[in-house]
Amino acid sequence: MSTSDGYLPAPARDHGGGVDAAVARFGGVRDGWIDLSTGINPVPYPLPAFTARDWADLPDRGAVAALIDSARSFWGVPEGAAILPTPGASAPIARIPSLAAPGRVRITMPTYNEHAAAFTVQGWQVVADGPAEARVLVHPNNPDGRIWDEADADAALTVIDESFCDVMPARSLIRLAQRPGVVVLKSFGKFWGLAGLRLGFAIAVPDTIARLTDLSGPWAVSGPALRTGAVALSDPAWAERTRARLSLDSARLDQLMTAAGARVAGGTDLFRLYHVEDAAEWQVRLARHHIWSRVFPYSGQLLRLGLPAPEGWARLEAAL
Repeated sequence: MSTSDGYLPAPARDHGGGVDAAVARFGGVRDGWIDLSTGINPVPYPLPAFTARDWADLPDRGAVAALIDSARSFWGVPEGAAILPTPGASAPIARIPSLAAPGRVRITMPTYNEHAAAFTVQGWQVVADGPAEARVLVHPNNPDGRIWDEADADAALTVIDESFCDVMPARSLIRLAQRPGVVVLKSFGKFWGLAGLRLGFAIAVPDTIARLTDLSGPWAVSGPALRTGAVALSDPAWAERTRARLSLDSARLDQLMTAAGARVAGGTDLFRLYHVEDAAEWQVRLARHHIWSRVFPYSGQLLRLGLPAPEGWARLEAAL
């Protein structure tokens, strides 16, 4: 049923997080919990020194340009593509469906559910296969880590969500951002571990970025986020060290979980997906140790875990 303004209601969707509700159910204090329900790097990039102007002034074009230059270099953005910094990847996800007249959008499930919700709200029909005017590729996919190829970007409007691709930069499809109709999304919060900063990027041909800019309004990204992003994206050495650590930690997590009876079902170096006999029972068992995990409404056997911070491994081992 549509609402009075013609929009369809968004389908119900779930996310990681929700630690406050877990505290209310299982006790403890918020700071005493280990949140493994998200795929956020538990060792975040160190924040730079902010100036008073970062907080007090409206963000100016010079700071935006510095961030865009850093992003272009870090991701190897082709010259034919433009870059729009956004307040997280969720902001462009909500606006991209308005770039074309509603039709069919092909989204392979399971995947990050905000894409289907955004298209549905704006009158699109979500389909699992077959011809479609739009397509969404979460690359690598959340939650199973599926990798897509260039041939999969086959719709007039194609969204390539690379929120977790910074752990595998060689597999990025950023080169397709110079193709009309393709929008590549990047999330700063996942790999750099600063989700609360709310910084993301839409990368596409200039005409598409101009339309998304008009929809975003002025000063969409805060001064502190602009400064932090510019510094972090100019630090490839930190990124290389982080990839190496995440690779070791994800292998360590797999070893712990398989020894406890789980079976690896996929994932990335930022989160792991496991097949277990009873996901809800596993979640409760971990929650009694004040460790929060991710289960899914469409499966009673899938459990997703992010990586613990260095000081959290001993508690996870004890809980398992």
